[in-house]
Amino acid sequence: MELAVAYQSTELLERLRRGDDQAFAGLVRQHAGRMLATARRLLRSEDEAEDAVQEAFLSAARAIAGFAGGSKVSTWLHRIVINAALMKLRSRKRRAEEPIEDLLPRFDADGHRIGGTATWETPSDVLLERRETRAMVRRCIDRLPERYRTVLLLRDIEELDTQEAADLLGTTANTVKIRLHRARQALRTLLERELVDA
Repeated sequence: MELAVAYQSTELLERLRRGDDQAFAGLVRQHAGRMLATARRLLRSEDEAEDAVQEAFLSAARAIAGFAGGSKVSTWLHRIVINAALMKLRSRKRRAEEPIEDLLPRFDADGHRIGGTATWETPSDVLLERRETRAMVRRCIDRLPERYRTVLLLRDIEELDTQEAADLLGTTANTVKIRLHRARQALRTLLERELVDA
């Protein structure tokens, strides 16, 4: 079975390198949905997500000759669409964002958290329907400052490892770890606020 899949992948790659339009159309049909979902999560805009996917496929078509096949085609395409989405994010005008410091927990001189924590004794599915909970989490993620939101999405949603996220963002692994930690803390704060207000 694995041999047949490997053969099909090799054959597909050769057809793509020869400029076979049918092979490329099949590639688009097979991967466009996942790529669009990834771009939507990062960009939060249907139009920009569609543009990023189109740009990603154009980039893939131009770069297919240089693809060594060291990873799956799907992984390669996934990285290209993430790069396209990140380029769009970088080119956006800065919008007013809530400073991350306002979302992080505060501690007194003795190291005790100021303001306490929300109790999680009541399960969230009792408080809200699953769909409402997902919508609330999405809203809270959307409220994070862009550089923290992007790291959170790449690591926790797209499941990239720390070094992959760092490479895509053009930063260090330590910076990714710090931003991810802060993003998770800020997300928790936002979720606590939502649950208290509910």
